[in-house]
Amino acid sequence: MFLSPLRPLLNLKLPHKLKIGNCISRSFLSPDMSQPAPVVIEPSGTHKATLIFLHGLGDTGNGWSDVMGGELNLDHVKYICPTATSIPVTVNMGMRMPAWYDITSISENADEDDTGIKKSSSYVHTLIEEEESKGIPSEKIFLGGFSQGGAIALYAGLSYKNKLGGIIAMSCYLPLRNEFPALVTANRDTPLIQCHGSMDPVVPYRFGQVSSILINGFNPSIQFRTYTGSLTAPVLRSSGISRSS
Repeated sequence: MFLSPLRPLLNLKLPHKLKIGNCISRSFLSPDMSQPAPVVIEPSGTHKATLIFLHGLGDTGNGWSDVMGGELNLDHVKYICPTATSIPVTVNMGMRMPAWYDITSISENADEDDTGIKKSSSYVHTLIEEEESKGIPSEKIFLGGFSQGGAIALYAGLSYKNKLGGIIAMSCYLPLRNEFPALVTANRDTPLIQCHGSMDPVVPYRFGQVSSILINGFNPSIQFRTYTGSLTAPVLRSSGISRSS
């Protein structure tokens, strides 16, 4: 069983190519003017909870907004799908693309982009604070992400000053792991679901395993789920937000 308030997972077969720009959401100005505006799907009913979901390397908020606005849409939930700033990415021969931070190589001992990771985490914290300023309690705010976005979701979520409703980390790892658990204050028992494909061709399965073991040392509410292969991505149907939330 999942730890409350996380609900059961729904396995979604993601399309080979996520649709861009064909969503029902609208954009609003980013609080950080250097950052592309997020895609926002406003709730059709009374706004009771918010899910902020971060895309992977080279994608945009539009790609995931189709999923949030369709299969996962709940009438009381606001969905925010930010887009990372385009930067040169070392591992991709220096090509510019939307990225939450630079990646030098895919290895356990690779140098990490400390500045980029912390800048993106700070931006996510600003988005959370914006929701709190609108009257949404932090424990009704959920943070999730896929691949590189999942890495930022883990870092930003675990280090946030107020307790969150839950963290959803898909096909990723905890960056700057040596900073933990020192950075964790309010989110030592926040429900956290981490999911990884057993044959993930981009982020090695071992990266996810090692991160989950580390996190479990200071947040025993984490659950690590293994999915066979690499094409099926697990997504929370309700993002842990029931209709009574």
